[in-house]
Amino acid sequence: MNKIISFIKREPVLFAAITLAVLSVIIVRPSLQICIQAIDFRTLAILFSLMIVIKAFQSQNFLDYIAVRLLRLCKTQRSLYFLLTYIVFFSSMFVTNDVALLTFVPISLLIFSRIEFPSLKLIVLETLAANLGSCITPMGNPQNLYLFSYYNFSALEFFALTAKIAVPSLFILAIMILFITKKPAGSSRSSQQISGNILQNQITFVKVDFRTFFYLADFIICLLTVFHVVNYISMLIFTIAAMLICNFRLFKSVDYSLLLTFIGFFIFTKTLSTVQQFSDFINAMLSSPLKTYITGIAASQIISNVPAALLLSGFTQNGAMLLLGVNVGGLGTLIASMASVISFKLYNNSPEAQTPAGKKYFAVFTLYNLVLLVILGLIVFFLTIEQIPAFC
Repeated sequence: MNKIISFIKREPVLFAAITLAVLSVIIVRPSLQICIQAIDFRTLAILFSLMIVIKAFQSQNFLDYIAVRLLRLCKTQRSLYFLLTYIVFFSSMFVTNDVALLTFVPISLLIFSRIEFPSLKLIVLETLAANLGSCITPMGNPQNLYLFSYYNFSALEFFALTAKIAVPSLFILAIMILFITKKPAGSSRSSQQISGNILQNQITFVKVDFRTFFYLADFIICLLTVFHVVNYISMLIFTIAAMLICNFRLFKSVDYSLLLTFIGFFIFTKTLSTVQQFSDFINAMLSSPLKTYITGIAASQIISNVPAALLLSGFTQNGAMLLLGVNVGGLGTLIASMASVISFKLYNNSPEAQTPAGKKYFAVFTLYNLVLLVILGLIVFFLTIEQIPAFC
């Protein structure tokens, strides 16, 4: 029993995913074929490859080098917050929220450990930035790619919708950074300075050898796979072969529990969609644009926004409101966006997470997300409500 309790504390999201998947299979009893079809092997392959190639770059000091270069651009904690948050925001538009977090959260953890500042609030901000920035483009996240194709949006329609998320988000993130980094009462201004730090002054070299070219090639292939230029099976074969040649120990560094979390939610979502009573209920919940928007947000809180988009799209023609709902719905609970799970896992594996302050990550994450969900949710709805007939 103690081992089970320890597992739940260590892997709460994985435990929830497995529990929901097992219960849904026991109750609904879907065929083995349906369970296999539920699993998005392409997403899992891309995530696996990205995790291992980021670890590969880390093994050659790429992250240390980038950390030093970024830190030299900043002289205060506030400027560092702005730089790292907005780098994640804009990069997630093109390389997806998962890739942005897999790339920059480890860098941020490294920087803040070296300058001896707590990184908890920055990681939460980066997670918000990744989820919000990725909403803007079709390739920013999986649900956008799917809905863009499913509802056959034109580029003008799509960007007119996502701009309602993008523009307010830029200002809200800036306000949050200014609030978080304001000088505490009674503290000296120098406490916020980071110039002259040892990390800024040290010389860091990248280990460049034959493995570097394999890693770079693998990273490029991963990105091309995200954009559907390269088949995911070819990418996976190349990744495995490259790591076996270069450093087979990197396979131990992959967070396999995260992959299992994705599988659990895939099976749970697919199983629910086969229940007729559930289908009737969803149809009723999506009977108007307002209900579609609210349902998209609410469903994302429970099963995450990617499965919510896949599940709900088959029951409504209100594509515009579903698009906005599942993207805004990426805020809120930890599992509302699987990208949030990634940053949580990365932070939870850091030394800071083991400190009393670090154990507050879940509480801080939930507070920031729920507040932003309410504010942005209302802003997006009121910006969209008058134009609903034009997009539905």
